[in-house]
Amino acid sequence: MSQRLDDLPATGAETPADQAAPPPEATITYSMSPGLSAFLGAQRIALAISSYQSGKFYLLGQNVDGGLMVHERFFRKAMGISVTDKDTILLATLFQILKFKNALDPGQRVNNVYDACFVPREIFVTGELDAHDIGQLEDGRIVFVNTLYNCLATPSERHSFTPICKPPFISKIVKEDRCHLNGLAMQDGVSRYVTAVSKSDTIDGWRDRRFDGGILVDVATGEIVIGGLSMPHSPRLYGGRLFVLNSGTGELGWIERGASAQESKFHVLAFCPGFVRGLAFHGKHAFVGLSKPRYQRFEGLGLDKKLAETDSEPWCGVQVIDLDTGTCVHWFRIDGAVAELYDLGVVPEVVRPMALGFATNEILGLITHDKLTEIGAGA
Repeated sequence: MSQRLDDLPATGAETPADQAAPPPEATITYSMSPGLSAFLGAQRIALAISSYQSGKFYLLGQNVDGGLMVHERFFRKAMGISVTDKDTILLATLFQILKFKNALDPGQRVNNVYDACFVPREIFVTGELDAHDIGQLEDGRIVFVNTLYNCLATPSERHSFTPICKPPFISKIVKEDRCHLNGLAMQDGVSRYVTAVSKSDTIDGWRDRRFDGGILVDVATGEIVIGGLSMPHSPRLYGGRLFVLNSGTGELGWIERGASAQESKFHVLAFCPGFVRGLAFHGKHAFVGLSKPRYQRFEGLGLDKKLAETDSEPWCGVQVIDLDTGTCVHWFRIDGAVAELYDLGVVPEVVRPMALGFATNEILGLITHDKLTEIGAGA
């Protein structure tokens, strides 16, 4: 008999020894467009969002009263997100890769509110690799962008990681962030494209190429599909198009592939007032993550000029872009201590999801199990 799932204990005070405590809460305010929560509820979707700067992993949905539900957990340096199916979320963190599984069956609720409960069921300890985007291969293995070592990698049963490929311009697998490999586009369980800030092959060489050294690379062939981008992130295949965020200019767009990198074109669909990172799709809409740029490190990018031209200030949050018109139809904004996001994903077929983390004792109290499988007589 399964345990009832409507009695999850309240948050505990202790922190496990292998997890850093969340930082003291500073002032954070949330605001949103009037129709955002109704839009999420009508579409029966939620959003998963990561903020590596604050260590927050957000789940956004429609609350029972019709307003916006903001559920958060703490994971040190929360980075790449992949929603591989309605019951599975992958999350890259400071030194671990986490696989969350929804523990609830249809119709079950936690505390009579949450219709999905994502529990970290598998943990791969990688060490600090500066893992960025993440995905799942056709054979079930997790693949992630190992930025520090300039390659795509999978978790290893014995080692920190197993490298599976690197861009041709990277001469060796070495602990030097040379090109700042970051984004990964998956399609049907296959790694298709990656983005990098440059094609540099020397330690930290990408920092001198931030303005227009960005590239998108075909994983299968190693060919540079397009160059001349500004700190590109979050390549995604959707609706027959290859989308990418040109972060240094604050633009969402798609790639028209030519016979060479010089002949390929980046078509701008929308300008968003921030350093754009994190891209997901549902129906006719794109969900784009925005961050406030770190001017000490990212000054002089095209984003500065575009913000001045539009008389705008950069902000942190999510914009929902209509793919037909390029207009922002809904938005979610964060002000205060959280200023940077990394990734986001659309969680389908749920309205009010929650997650369990390691910084509280809640994870101790949610016990579920599979049905009894009889092995033989008298078992």
